[in-house]
Amino acid sequence: MRTKSIGKKKINIITLGCSKNVYDSEVLINQLKANNKEVVHEQKGDIVVINTCGFIDNAKEESINTILECVEQKEQGLIEKVFVTGCLSERYKPDLEKEIPNVDQYFGTRELPLLLKALGADYKHELVGERLVTTPRHYAYLKIAEGCDRPCSFCAIPLMRGKHISTPIEKLVQEAQALAKGGTKELILIAQDLTYYGLDLYKKRALADLLKELVRVEGIEWIRLHYAFPTGFPHDVLELMKVETKICNYLDIPLQHISDSILASMKRGTNKEKTNRLLNEFRTIVPDMAIRTTLIVGYPGETKENFEELKEWVREQRFDRLGCFTYSHEENTTAYQLDDSISDEEKMERVNQIMDIQSQISWELNQEKIGKNFKCIIDRKEGDYFVGRTEYDSPDVDNEVLITANDLYLSPGSFVNVKITKAEDFDLYGELL
Repeated sequence: MRTKSIGKKKINIITLGCSKNVYDSEVLINQLKANNKEVVHEQKGDIVVINTCGFIDNAKEESINTILECVEQKEQGLIEKVFVTGCLSERYKPDLEKEIPNVDQYFGTRELPLLLKALGADYKHELVGERLVTTPRHYAYLKIAEGCDRPCSFCAIPLMRGKHISTPIEKLVQEAQALAKGGTKELILIAQDLTYYGLDLYKKRALADLLKELVRVEGIEWIRLHYAFPTGFPHDVLELMKVETKICNYLDIPLQHISDSILASMKRGTNKEKTNRLLNEFRTIVPDMAIRTTLIVGYPGETKENFEELKEWVREQRFDRLGCFTYSHEENTTAYQLDDSISDEEKMERVNQIMDIQSQISWELNQEKIGKNFKCIIDRKEGDYFVGRTEYDSPDVDNEVLITANDLYLSPGSFVNVKITKAEDFDLYGELL
């Protein structure tokens, strides 16, 4: 029987997981468009490509369920082909091929040319660094490096993404310029570890050098830093943040824990004293900085005393933003050799306790904003409100500012000055000045 040509079919890209996956999907979409393929993002299509996440148990479960749903649709004749790529496929390809054989083909995180070939497209080298943005046009992720060289005991990222590889400054500037021409006003810099940027290419930490070039890109008004590592943080970045208005006074720095014994077992290369000293330096050099962190609870060997120490530290530090996750026992990590003896119920109870503390802190910090004025970027209109963010808030994970629509019209991507009139745990309400 003659097979149907992929070239005449609509290709649907489904993205799961983090912002790095969003970026990878955008690159894939741009390559397909350049090959004159009809491609959509998370809409109906004849061919489905699932860009999976394999970081922790919940993410793996979501990825597997999505694959199974698409395979079932294929068996019902609703879609023609299913391809799987991304972190889960990189890490578990042999197991997936055995357990879910009805997927047409599996690809790893660095097999884009092979995936394109399976989709009847050629890999176009001249498009390296270009992609079709799937986020709202006014903000975009800029991935400055791939992979990670850190030895964290709990993390499987190096297994899925490989060693750290920095993208040259000139290529990132070109990408930022192209994004700005397309309407991007906010760049969100991402990598597994921003602070390691440049060590492989320039034999030094070069994040500040990159930022000095990016702030010169016309049209870019905000630059936001995500996923910095605490060990070896480059202080010249802080000095630049203090004086350069385009760089948001915001830093996402996953600290994971504070107990010395847990940090040592996690192989984080730091301890409580060094961590507190670093946070103090942040707040001394850039007093207006909003610090976002993430924590892991239920790590093997985390005693009730360790957890109480973590809770007290959260109360003391009063982070502007905080996320908390349960420990996930990941194969082939060094922590996998440890006894994962804390029950799922106890892990969730610890998450809830941390987030209850943070909710109160967030409410108190937000109350202090009432009556103050902030520059906001408008993301969207939702019901009776325009929804925006301050420079202290990243999309999807942080606070939002709600502005009553009335007879106003605020276009997404526009900057407005807003006076805060009311505040809740994680939402602010304001009026235009």
